[in-house]
Amino acid sequence: MKMIFPEKVKILLLLLTTVMCLTACGGKKDEENESRAVTTKQVVAEVDTIIGVANIEPVGKILPLSVEVSGIVAEIYADANQSVDKGDRIIALDHQVQQMQLEQARSKLGTQQAVITSAQATLASQEVKLANARNTYERDQRLFNGGAETQQTLDDSKTQYEQLRKDVDAARATLVQQQRRLTELQTDLAYNQALLDQRFIKAPARGMVLSVDTKVGESVSSGTSLGDFAPEGGLMAVTEIDELFAPKVKAGQSAFIRPQGGTEILAKGKVFFTSSYLKKKSLFADKAENLEDRRVREVRVRLDSNSRILIGSRVECVIKMK
Repeated sequence: MKMIFPEKVKILLLLLTTVMCLTACGGKKDEENESRAVTTKQVVAEVDTIIGVANIEPVGKILPLSVEVSGIVAEIYADANQSVDKGDRIIALDHQVQQMQLEQARSKLGTQQAVITSAQATLASQEVKLANARNTYERDQRLFNGGAETQQTLDDSKTQYEQLRKDVDAARATLVQQQRRLTELQTDLAYNQALLDQRFIKAPARGMVLSVDTKVGESVSSGTSLGDFAPEGGLMAVTEIDELFAPKVKAGQSAFIRPQGGTEILAKGKVFFTSSYLKKKSLFADKAENLEDRRVREVRVRLDSNSRILIGSRVECVIKMK
């Protein structure tokens, strides 16, 4: 029988006591975590409104008025707060050269259309002559077969018929060539029209010019934004909801906006968009170095058509769960 010395007994008792203490502490922490989780679920379940900081934007988003090419601002057609229709000119760069190139292309196209008209008339005339020559040749052939016409006369009418047939083929080839040339000139015209269009900033849709950040005579580079544009279609409040409450937000829920820290209802609306994924806080992060690991869900609330709140306003958005 193996004996255990008193020193070893003390060590075993100490180890056993430590294990029992750790087990007891671990169980207590597990109970606390479970209790905290249950409490959190109860809080989320009992929430009937969710509040988030929101920014007011057009439903169609704010669009930049950018230029495709470099140049000098020659004219400004619309100013801030002015309503425009789709395609209306807002800003023009210098475009005299492009305008002249377009006019030249149009002139060449007009000349080519006249050439084609002449080629069509020539072909029609040759086809009439060919038809007459064929009739003459066929008549002479019948007379020759009946002994009423000479070989020389038949040969002359055949030669005339063959020559006119070649002339018709040549006239048709010329017409096809001129028509292809017309297509090339039409492409040139479209290209020059596109070059001219690049010198103008036009309204992408019906809406309002929010700002014009340039002046006549200013030199601008390609890709430069010269202002902002708001498409027609109403306003929306864009907010971010913490991931804890994100699953409770659904399209169709009622909402309203109020000043930050205030109680006055500025406008009412309904949720019409909820992001399908969670992302890092971005819309209202105060600092770029913010290391908060919580995720948020973007939610958009379409405001009533009579809302008159300013675009860009930062407000509180209250979403009703029930």
